[in-house]
Amino acid sequence: MAFIDDSSPADSEHLNAAPHSPEAEQALIGALLYDNEIFHRISGIVQAKHFYNPIHIRIFDSIATLIEHGKLADAIVLKNRFSQDDTLIDIGGVEYLARLLHNAPSGAAAPEYAKLIFDLAMRRELIRLGEDISNHAKDPENEADAIAQIAHAEGQLFSLAEVGTVQGGFESFDQSLLKSIEMATAAFSRDGSLSGMSTGLIDMDRQLSGLHRSDLVILAGRPSMGKSSLAMNIAFHVAKQFREEKDENGIIKTANGGRVAFFSLEMSSEQLATRLLAEQAEISSFHIRRGDITAEQFETVRDAADEINSIPLFIDDTGGISIGQLSARARRLKRMEGLDLIVVDYLQLLTGGSQMKSSDNRVQEVSMITQGLKALAKELDVPVLALAQLSRAVEQRDDKRPQLSDLRESGSIEQDADVVMFVFREEYYKARMEPTEGTEEHMKWQEEMEQLHGKAEVIVGKQRHGPIGTVKLSFRAELTKFGNLAHDDPYNNMGP
Repeated sequence: MAFIDDSSPADSEHLNAAPHSPEAEQALIGALLYDNEIFHRISGIVQAKHFYNPIHIRIFDSIATLIEHGKLADAIVLKNRFSQDDTLIDIGGVEYLARLLHNAPSGAAAPEYAKLIFDLAMRRELIRLGEDISNHAKDPENEADAIAQIAHAEGQLFSLAEVGTVQGGFESFDQSLLKSIEMATAAFSRDGSLSGMSTGLIDMDRQLSGLHRSDLVILAGRPSMGKSSLAMNIAFHVAKQFREEKDENGIIKTANGGRVAFFSLEMSSEQLATRLLAEQAEISSFHIRRGDITAEQFETVRDAADEINSIPLFIDDTGGISIGQLSARARRLKRMEGLDLIVVDYLQLLTGGSQMKSSDNRVQEVSMITQGLKALAKELDVPVLALAQLSRAVEQRDDKRPQLSDLRESGSIEQDADVVMFVFREEYYKARMEPTEGTEEHMKWQEEMEQLHGKAEVIVGKQRHGPIGTVKLSFRAELTKFGNLAHDDPYNNMGP
């Protein structure tokens, strides 16, 4: 098989500067021009950006565009697109396309050429990335310390491994539109109810349309409102529903639920596990910790433990970690095990890291943390559910329902979040206002307590994807378990 010399002597030194194979690029384009059907076998392997020669990039992109629109892509059709192209004229004009077609290899070899082109593109990116890392480390004006530079380099390496490039930049509108259509298709396939990941709570799913990829979701509340419990309920439901399947290209993807990373900066993994056991076995965690259970209940706890043990829920209970450390661990987990949801309990216990100056105040540090969490959600393309503590201003009002201004360092949190929700249980506050027994006020109080018992609210104070509003939930304090109030709904119970 003869290959075409598409470079001038003046270009030879430049073309040899980085790993590439003009023969492989020519062979693949020639095979595509000969048989457009080959495109569907290699489109999941290589893209236009992976080619080295700029004219090959443009030719491949034109072929891909035509085929994706159901049109024929051969040398004659492309002739009209490139007939006046000075760059193509320099290497032989439309005759170059004819020669590519004439020298086309067997279509069976096309996937191997595609893999070679992709591999060489990754090598070029690795070389560029290595040079960037070296230059940053040598730069005396670079104020970032070594740990911060390592975290940044790790993020770039992760991006390269996941999507094939560490370079950002513009994305054509048709690519963005395609992603939007895929999201709408996912919602339609679920009878129009969800476009995101289900929380397991029907009314919350209806309000949010699920948890959306690349979103930063803030779940805030005062102590004892149950925000950690709600976050764990959601995390367990997502992990329990995890199911994966192969797509049309043979690539394994998450079909339902997901793998969950739970960063618990306040509670230990043992405490979280005990809560999960109590929820699933429906036995008070207080009794489980004391061992005050019957033999039958012990069997129930053991069965619940076996079930929980099999789900892809990963807990990191390291206290006081920085946003950089959290991001690095999340990237590593996604690379090694896969990752579909990140939960952080809670936001104010994270630190900005050593790159924070001593003169920086807490508001600036929280701003760095929320920006880092939002960037991580976009980078890993997963929802990040971060818990947040509310200020004491709530306690000073007659109406204890929280609002956006109650968020500590609320400016940055509210600005960076895609969704802000508040957990509120009026029963908690009403129980602390018990009048003297035997009085008329006490009887009225009892009636109100009966109406409020076992009920909770999640107030959606901000949402970029839809309306704000209030979601009514049930809450079993002894099990720290939230559930649905819509008892007539076929999805009555959350999780199990």
